[in-house]
Amino acid sequence: MPAMPKVSNGKVDPRYLADLLVSVGQNRDRMAFAELFSYFGPRVKAYLMRQGASEAQAEELVQEAMIMVWRRAESFDVSKSGASTWIFTIARNKRIDALRRERRPEYDPDDPALVPTPVEEADSLVEAAQQSERLSVAMKSLSKEQAELVRMAYFEDKAHAAIAEETELPLGTVKSRLRLALGHLRKALKEYQ
Repeated sequence: MPAMPKVSNGKVDPRYLADLLVSVGQNRDRMAFAELFSYFGPRVKAYLMRQGASEAQAEELVQEAMIMVWRRAESFDVSKSGASTWIFTIARNKRIDALRRERRPEYDPDDPALVPTPVEEADSLVEAAQQSERLSVAMKSLSKEQAELVRMAYFEDKAHAAIAEETELPLGTVKSRLRLALGHLRKALKEYQ
């Protein structure tokens, strides 16, 4: 156990705190840890509350941080940082981890992005293929101009006005030719049933 702390201006000697931490790391000294906890606990809690943590959350984070201090004390290196810096860094990291957990959305099993697309039944796939084949044959029965208008309107999803502009046909002509083409397709598809 390190020598009693030297207190000047109400502050504990940083070397004493570092010695306590080294003692915890090397000897698993419970008395040294208790002294570290009683010194840093309230200070870390106040720091976390200044960072926006509620009192309850700050207390929980102090517990997590000090458990980490106990577990990782052997990795403390006096030549790299002081005990205060090392312990407050652990507390800050625990606060960041808590914020990340809060911001992570809850798992929603009904989220459409997580629900796999249903597998189509074999008979519906066969039926769709047969309908596609019938439509293809029916499309071949249309005149070249009608087939082109149907392709533009229904396969390319173009507006009638855009088709009229592109084909240089009057809008009324485009609409009437599409109406005739659809009537012809309906009649052709009924013959296949």
